[in-house]
Amino acid sequence: MRPVIALIGRPNVGKSTLFNQLTRTRDALVADFPGLTRDRKYGDARVEGRSFIVIDTGGLGEGEAGIEIGMAEQSRAAMSEADILFFMVDARAGLTSADQALAQEVRSQEKRVILVVNKVDGMDESTGMSEFFGLGFREMYAIAASHGRGILHLVSQVLAEVPETELSTEQEHGIRIAVVGRPNVGKSTLVNRMLGEDRVVVFDMPGTTRDSIYIPYERHGKPYTLIDTAGVRRRGKVDEVVEKFSVIKTLQAIKDAHVVIAVLDAREGIVDQDLHLLGYALEAGRALVLAINKWDGMSDYDKQIVRQELDRRLGFVDYVRVHFISARHGTGVGELYPSVHRAYEAASRRVTAAEVTRLVEDAMEAHQPPLVHGRRIKLRYGHMGGNFPPTFIFHGNQTQHIPAPYRRYLENVFRRELRLEGTPIRMEFRSGENPFKDKPQVLTQRQVTKRKRLLRFVKGR
Repeated sequence: MRPVIALIGRPNVGKSTLFNQLTRTRDALVADFPGLTRDRKYGDARVEGRSFIVIDTGGLGEGEAGIEIGMAEQSRAAMSEADILFFMVDARAGLTSADQALAQEVRSQEKRVILVVNKVDGMDESTGMSEFFGLGFREMYAIAASHGRGILHLVSQVLAEVPETELSTEQEHGIRIAVVGRPNVGKSTLVNRMLGEDRVVVFDMPGTTRDSIYIPYERHGKPYTLIDTAGVRRRGKVDEVVEKFSVIKTLQAIKDAHVVIAVLDAREGIVDQDLHLLGYALEAGRALVLAINKWDGMSDYDKQIVRQELDRRLGFVDYVRVHFISARHGTGVGELYPSVHRAYEAASRRVTAAEVTRLVEDAMEAHQPPLVHGRRIKLRYGHMGGNFPPTFIFHGNQTQHIPAPYRRYLENVFRRELRLEGTPIRMEFRSGENPFKDKPQVLTQRQVTKRKRLLRFVKGR
C-alpha cells in the first residue's frame, strides 16, 4: 500500500504550494489569502521512484466558527486517514500560540509527525528553525515550497524505507466524474450522498466550494474519482480574485473528467448560466448526465412546469439521461451510476473502420445526399478518429457542401445504431483531391477512336 501524507498547519503556511510541488500539478489553488483551501484534496505524488498519496487540508489552530468548523473537521479527517503528518509552520511568522495548540493536537494522533518549517528562502535555515525546536518533534526539515527548495531532501529522507512502486492510472482513478452547476444547487451535498460520507464541506452559503476537489473511492469494487467543483456564476457577478480562479478550476475539471453530472435546481428553473455550462461540457466533448435536484416537496403542477421547460430549452441534449433527485434525502441518487456507466461506455467505444463504412453506406442507401451543381455528394468510406467524444471521419467528394440537416441525419443514424447515449458526437468530412485536375488530359487509344467516330457521326447528320 502507498503511504498517505497529510499536510497540516495554520492557514496560509504554504500547504497548497507544497501540495502542488509534490504532485507536480497546479491542482490546488494558491494565493496570498488565508483559508483558501476548505476541503481535503487528494493527489498522486512520485519522488525518486517512490509513490505516495498527499492530502492538502484547510487551516487548523485558529478560530473555528461558521464554515471554519467544517474546514477543521476535514483537516481532522485527513489526519486520521494519513500514515504520516507533515506539520507545517511559517519561519517568517515565527512560533505562534496557534502553532503550539495545533502541536498538541497533532501529537495526540500517535502518528509519525514531520515538522516542516516553510518559507526559509532569504534567511539562514538554522535561524529559521531555531524557534521551533521547543515544540519537541524529533524530525524537522526546512524548505521553501514556493521555490522547491529542500522538498526533494525532505521526501527522500521521510520515505527512505518505502519500496519503489509502479502506478496504474486507470486502476487508481477509474471513471472521473465532475459534478458541476451554479452556486448552491446542491453539488457538494450530492457528492457526499454519492460517497456515503461527509467528504466535502457543505454549508448553506453560495460559494462554499472554491476549488475543484478530486476524491478517489470505490463502489461495488469499481474505482471512481468524484470531482466536486466550485459553482460558476455569470461573469458580471464574479468579482473576487479567488472566485475567478475557481471558475478556471471548474472549467479545467470539466476537461479532466470522463463524465459530467450537471446539477440544476428544480425550484429555480433553467437559467442561461446552466446552458453556458452545458455548452462548455459539450464543447469539451465530455459525456453528460443531468441531475435535477431539490425535486422533493414540489407540487405536481410545479413538476409539470419544470418538465415542460426542460423539453423546451434542452432539446439540444435530448440524448442525455435526465434524473430527478433529492441530494439531501438521497432520492434517485443511486440511479445516477448506471447512467454514468452508459455515458462513459458510449464515449469510450471503439468502432472498426469496416463498421463505420458499412453504417454510412446503409445511411446513404436509405437517404441519398443532395445534389450539388448537378453532381451527387458521395461518401466513400469512414473510420474512427478518437474518443471523448466519439469522432468519425468520412472521406468522399464535395463533402464541404453537405448541409446541416444531412449531418444531423448521419449523427442520428450513428447514435441509434451504435447506442451512443449520453455523449456528443463529432463528424468530420474530407474531400479527396483530384490528382489529375492540374494535368493535361491524356486519352487512351480507345477513347481517341470513340471521339473520331462521334465526330464523323455528327458531320454525317
